[in-house]
This record gives sequence, C-alpha cells and structure tokens, in this order.
Amino acid sequence: MATEREIVAALQRVMGPDGRTALPQSGALAGVAVREGKAYVSIAIDPSASAAMETMRRSAEAAVRAVPGVANALVTLTSERPQVSRSGAPQPGSRARTARSGNPIEGVRSIIAVASGKGGVGKSTTACNVALGLAASGRKVGVLDADIYGPSIPRLFGLTAKPEILEGRIMRPLEAFGVKVMSIGFLVEEDTPMIWRGPMVMSAITQMLREVAWAPLDVLVVDLPPGTGDAQLTMAQGVPLAGGLIVSTPQDLALIDVRRAIAMFRRVEVPILGVVENMSYFLCPHCGERSDVFAHGGARHEAQKLGVPFLGEVPLHMAIRETSDAGRPVVAADPAGAHALAYRNIADRLWAALSETGPAARQAPRIVIE
Repeated sequence: MATEREIVAALQRVMGPDGRTALPQSGALAGVAVREGKAYVSIAIDPSASAAMETMRRSAEAAVRAVPGVANALVTLTSERPQVSRSGAPQPGSRARTARSGNPIEGVRSIIAVASGKGGVGKSTTACNVALGLAASGRKVGVLDADIYGPSIPRLFGLTAKPEILEGRIMRPLEAFGVKVMSIGFLVEEDTPMIWRGPMVMSAITQMLREVAWAPLDVLVVDLPPGTGDAQLTMAQGVPLAGGLIVSTPQDLALIDVRRAIAMFRRVEVPILGVVENMSYFLCPHCGERSDVFAHGGARHEAQKLGVPFLGEVPLHMAIRETSDAGRPVVAADPAGAHALAYRNIADRLWAALSETGPAARQAPRIVIE
C-alpha cells in the first residue's frame, strides 16, 4: 500500500497555486492521508480562486492515482482565512476553513439532512424509515450515510455488498426496497474502526456525494452523525440543502441538543423542515398499558417554542427494533402496520414542508467559525 511520503513525492510534479512552486513546497498542501489504498489530499487556496485552481486539483488527483498501491484518490480544495479583528487586523493563530463547492448534485432535485444533537435517539432508524415512506408514495429516493465513524445504514437496509465502479470511477449505489443507498460501511469491514481526522471525513463525504451515480432522484436523504462537527459543515457547505430534519427523544437532556442542532442549521442558513419525537412512548406488548419512558411531548413543545414544524411522534416498540436489526425496516416489512403508518405520515408532512420550501436553488453559505 502507498504511504503518505510517496503521495507527497508524487505531488512534487504538480505546481502549486502560484504556478511556479511545487505543491509540497508551496505551503498550500493542507493534508495527506492514506487508508486501505485510498488517498485523501487537501489543498488550501484563496476561496475567490477556486474555479481557477480546478486544473491544479485535477493534476494533483491524477498524480496521486498514478502512485503504485493507490486504488482511488480524492483531492479537495479548501480555504483557510485568518479571522479579522474589529480593527481589520488578522488575529494570529485564528483560521476558518470553508469548503470548495456548493453546487447541486446533477439529477438530484432536493437534499435533506437528518440530524440530531446527540446520539442514541434513533436518528438513523428514522432516516431509513422516512426515506422508505417517501419512496412508498412513488418518489425516487436515495439515502447517504454520512456517519463515517458509526455507519448504521448498511445494517438497517440489510446490505453487505460493495458498490460497483462505473466509468470515470463513479460508484453505483446499492439498492434495497426501491431506495438507492451509499455508505462508508460498504467500503470497509463492519468491525474496522474509522480513525480519521476532519479532512479525511470531509473528503469521504464529498466523494460519496459527488462520485456516486445518484440520478435521477427526487430526494436524497442524508443521515448525519450526531452533533455539529465536520460532517455537518461539509454538508452545509458542499451542497445546497433543501432543509434539515431534527430527531429527538422527549426528555430534557435530548432537547438541549435539539436546540443546538436547530441553531446550527439556522447559523448556516438551512431551513428547518421539522422535528420528530422518537421513542415518544411505550406500549406494553402483553397488557397494552402505555408508559412514557422518556417523558412525552417534549420535542413537540420545543418545536413550538422555537417556531419550527413538528412532524410527528414514533413509539418505542420492539417491532421497530427487531425489523431494523434484521435489515427489513418496519415500513418495508409491515407497510400497512401502525408503526409504518407513523413513519409514512411523517414522510408526507416532510414532503409538504419540502414542497413549500422548493428545491434548493441557493448556493451553500460560506461558513466562518468565530
């Protein structure tokens, strides 16, 4: 397998942003990483010159791909700008990184990001079943698993194969239940830890967005990891998102993180399509008694308080867990059942909210971290 030193040596043949200095000596080489035969390179540039730097990026990508032991390469352009103080002087040691592109994905009408402020709230299960609910109404739907560190989508859809490589190194997404699916989990073993830094995560998500044969799709549902980190910033900047869907459980601890997730989307100018309350209540399968294990109604009240739509609630039930673990999500396994109906109703309300917003035509915002 190729090493990072060999990648840097190959980049000596590529001129940096000034057109005269080799890229490794130009000061623009922001990061190099190699994992399992895949090489990831980041080049820092002036954001206003991104179009002019595309030729350099392609040359760097070709040089890296030519290195023996490199199965695939992804070179991205990023920008690092010093923050400016009120006096107009740059603040030493303070930089903000922005992604290169904010262009739509060809053949994809709308992109929805499914997020949660914290883990363990059933976000991936919700993303999966809502996507199936959208597909059940006749829409062309894809699901992108952007959780690099903990991909759950392969297990939820019961998929284990590797994507086929098409012409131009474009990957064909896998399909299940009429939905196109892509995940880093298809490319690595299930028990392999993803010990990656931020630039590698951003590169991997960019590759799964732009080097996959998604078209034609009405909706691409993106399952984000918990929190407000690199993956969220990559999505907010990399593509024009039509909106975000927030998943939460009812208890106060989860709602604190809902506020953070909503604040994040608002900060990067992404519309909030709605909030879903997962594990909203528990019905005993033996006696039918209802128990509010995690309280009840907290996400609805929080959505009302923050002025965002509430799309519905999903109970805590063994059938949802069992079908998810079996790779046959409840919307596919029991489409006429009560739980599938809950997800399909949420999908219908989500589509209505999306229709009001319209396909995202705006360019992704430039994010400055203060």
